[in-house]
Amino acid sequence: MPPFIWAQDLDEALQFAEENEYPVVAKVVSPKVVHKTEVKGVALGIDNKIALAEAFHRYSAFDGAKGVLVEKPIKGLEMIVGAKIDFQFGPVILMGMGGTGVEIYQDASLRMAPITPEDAVSMLKGLKAHRLLEGYRGAEPINRDALTRMLMAFSDLIMALDEKISSIDLNPVFCSAKTCVVGDARIMLPS
Repeated sequence: MPPFIWAQDLDEALQFAEENEYPVVAKVVSPKVVHKTEVKGVALGIDNKIALAEAFHRYSAFDGAKGVLVEKPIKGLEMIVGAKIDFQFGPVILMGMGGTGVEIYQDASLRMAPITPEDAVSMLKGLKAHRLLEGYRGAEPINRDALTRMLMAFSDLIMALDEKISSIDLNPVFCSAKTCVVGDARIMLPS
């Protein structure tokens, strides 16, 4: 995760932005908001305290708001890493093109957990967009080793949690030539 604060009041948000330097990103925090971008619950490129105050007040007014997440922006290709616990077959790991493109591209690989390093590499190669990961048209390739390590650690986490969760989504995961960083996460508990 990038440097962040779960701000309960505007002063906390402003202090974080001053200490970590603008620009920052602000996100609504509410159990009633599953997809923040669908409700315009993410403000990018906030570069001053007036814009941060406006975003903070707007997101604090959301139904069920529990504060505002303020974080440093991250750059990279947007990926998704997720898992769902199928109570008949066990945990399934998903990796694919992420961010708001999940539904648009519908480009993902699935494997039963636990996965091996070979599974992780196969998942990457199995994407229709795998050429983007390799540095398409002069773009830098992503750090495949970092993404593979993340997939392996995620698989271990899912196995350790067993049936304590019903699903976890890390979306987006920003992958660059240097690293892969989780931009947002959602955990769903069994009902």
